[in-house]
Amino acid sequence: MAASTTENLRLDTGAAEVPELESPENRENALGRSEWIGFTGMIFGVFMAVLDIQIVASSLEQIQAGLSATRDEIGWVQTAYLIAEVVIIPLSGWLGRALSTRYLFVLACGGFTLMSFLCALAWNLPSMVVFRALQGLFGGAMIPSIFAVIYTLFPPRLQPAITILVGLVVTVAPTAGPVFGGYLTETVSWKALFLINLLPGVLVCLTTWLFLRIDEPEWDLLNRIDFRGILYIVVFLGSLQFVLEEGARKDWFESGEIVFFAGLAAVSSIAMFYRELTIDHPIVDLRAFCNRNFAVGCTFSFILGLGLYTMIYLIPVYLAGVKGLNSLQIGQYIMVTGLFQLVSAFVAGPLAKVLDSRLMLASGLALYGTGAWMNGSLTAESGYWEFFWPQAVEGFALMFCFLPISGLALGTLPPEAVKNASGLFNLMRNLGGAIGIAVASSLKIRYIKEHYAALRESVTAGSHEAETLIANLQAQMAGFPLQDNEKAALKQFFGWVVREAEVMAANDLFRLLAVIFFASLVLMPLVNKVSTDQGAGGGH
Repeated sequence: MAASTTENLRLDTGAAEVPELESPENRENALGRSEWIGFTGMIFGVFMAVLDIQIVASSLEQIQAGLSATRDEIGWVQTAYLIAEVVIIPLSGWLGRALSTRYLFVLACGGFTLMSFLCALAWNLPSMVVFRALQGLFGGAMIPSIFAVIYTLFPPRLQPAITILVGLVVTVAPTAGPVFGGYLTETVSWKALFLINLLPGVLVCLTTWLFLRIDEPEWDLLNRIDFRGILYIVVFLGSLQFVLEEGARKDWFESGEIVFFAGLAAVSSIAMFYRELTIDHPIVDLRAFCNRNFAVGCTFSFILGLGLYTMIYLIPVYLAGVKGLNSLQIGQYIMVTGLFQLVSAFVAGPLAKVLDSRLMLASGLALYGTGAWMNGSLTAESGYWEFFWPQAVEGFALMFCFLPISGLALGTLPPEAVKNASGLFNLMRNLGGAIGIAVASSLKIRYIKEHYAALRESVTAGSHEAETLIANLQAQMAGFPLQDNEKAALKQFFGWVVREAEVMAANDLFRLLAVIFFASLVLMPLVNKVSTDQGAGGGH
């Protein structure tokens, strides 16, 4: 039965109603063991959803062999999940209001768990792509819900600590995905990537259903569903994500397919903005961007997603291509970021109570930019410790970014606007990651070609250094039964040239990321301070 507006933010502890949650005092008094158990279940559910974005990244070759797919086709195992997730995230706010947080989260987690099981049973590539898309659809619905809960269930004094906890989940999970996925595939099989979700998924559904009562469904919203708005959103975000995922592989606008979907994304985006800004009951309320803090906070969320996901993409590609490492060895390198994120949580939490959130965010952005710049000094001989310190700085900076960004973006909105705004906030982070990876992938190809051309020009017949190196290679190969040692030496030599071009291209991209983070500091004067004594719903 639909609840009235004044009852939407009540807690049911299982016995009697508690006071409304609109004031910080009532929210603090309402918290009990049941709410903590239910919220803990939500954290595990979100961890699974974010982890599964990247869990297949280091195991695509094994999945490709298991499904008899081609190298180009297997990328859809990851692309399908990302497209579906991006599409559902902005719709999650409306779904949360219509179904309630409890019903939506249980339905989403149950669907995610079922699709995980079906992914393990997939018999060919088309079935896997369908199941992965549905898995991403259900997983994406869980992610924004937890941010809305932070700002409606918890009192302002607890919000920074809870945000740090959720921030660790959202930022560590993508880093842990390839590492954990590679380990499971090496020790068990690729099917374990999906079967590992079954038991946690069932437990999350049970704890959320039994213990989490935050709001009541607004069933009347189902009587006025804006199907045209949903269609425009799905077509726009789905087409945009497809272009970003497939653009580099298909040589961007040289492909008729990319041109078609880019045009479709442009037309549907215009239709979506017009529709959502002119109807009385939009599926996604874009008017949240009229709040300056929210608009700037979403911009920072976009930049954070761009930095986080692009770095997760660049470093494993570099380590595999230049260093020739396997997935487990790569995991030992990139887990440094996650470890220092954990360390920074114990520093950022206490600082958030005494430090201006704007100063904290500026420090985090500057630190991350510094780490990215440090990464831009690599050579082909760089080992573990050359990667360690840049990633340590980046990992430590992430909590200093994530905590104030979410507070600044969502902390000035009224409680009834947080569900919708949370979906938009998370969408911006994911779009930042998608655009960052797509642009980095294209720039990487371009930079490699440019550096290779420059290096090749310097390797001429009259180059004493080149001739000496080739002669040394020929001498080393003299003991091998090769028909043409000179050709073999030349082949290895130019292989080194390509490798050096890859190293230089990666350094360029790392430095470009650093410049973006440093440049984002110019937006800081646009942000209003959010007091930890006010929290969400302050309307300030």
